[in-house]
Amino acid sequence: MPENPLVPSVATIDRITPETAASDVKTFQVTFDDPAVMERFNYMSGQCAMLSMFGVGESMISITSSPTRRGFLEFSVKRTGRVTDVLHEAVEGQKIGVRGPYGNHFPLEMLKGKNLVFIGGGIGLAPLRSLINNVLDNRKEYGRIDVVYGARSPGDLCFKYEVLENWTKYENAQVHVTVDRGDETWTGPVGFVPAFLEQVNPSPRDAVAVTCGPPIMIKLVLQSLAKLGFTDDQIVTTLEMKMQCGVGKCGRCNVGDKYVCIDGPVFTLSQLKQLPPEF
Repeated sequence: MPENPLVPSVATIDRITPETAASDVKTFQVTFDDPAVMERFNYMSGQCAMLSMFGVGESMISITSSPTRRGFLEFSVKRTGRVTDVLHEAVEGQKIGVRGPYGNHFPLEMLKGKNLVFIGGGIGLAPLRSLINNVLDNRKEYGRIDVVYGARSPGDLCFKYEVLENWTKYENAQVHVTVDRGDETWTGPVGFVPAFLEQVNPSPRDAVAVTCGPPIMIKLVLQSLAKLGFTDDQIVTTLEMKMQCGVGKCGRCNVGDKYVCIDGPVFTLSQLKQLPPEF
């Protein structure tokens, strides 16, 4: 992190990849213009960075790439507001600002040696993608891997190459995909993620479940995991809160005595249950 954590470093968009049929989710691969900044930007899966569109504003975005793959950063962004609208109009070669990394990260030491169940919904797979690729790049350190992923429709599925092809090539790894509504091309399962998770029926034995997605999906997934026998300490999730400064000063992401930009966004369910009723 630079001496002043509120000052962004200039970066260049090297590649833009549309992820959905409507192109409302795009992955931006960027590199810092100063190689020294790229070298010292050390982050962990689960952390975020603030992206700046000069003259418009900035927005906190999860880092989608894995720290095991150096030399670039990736951010998968859904078009949802003023800053992301402008970012979606950007072209390859355009300059943006990046500051960070911010927040805590997924507890890799806790996950080592465990069977892992990743549960994602829509763009919620973005932060999980960093962790999944991190785990797969260190495959021997983890047990069985199950990825349970769902989206509203086949056209809303993100990271299709990895989800449908690449991740399934790894030893003892399975990917289970569902959609809320199928179309004439879809031959896979149809149904909401929580119910689909119960059909997949992953064992809680020596396992940790990691989930990210829309808040209502997470709420129902937590209930499904409890039905399957997962304890609060076996469940890890992330909070979607408005993070403005990233350094715990503005108070926008304050929950009780916690700041999501510092103490989160990653929490175990045990930790979440210690937060006040406002959450």
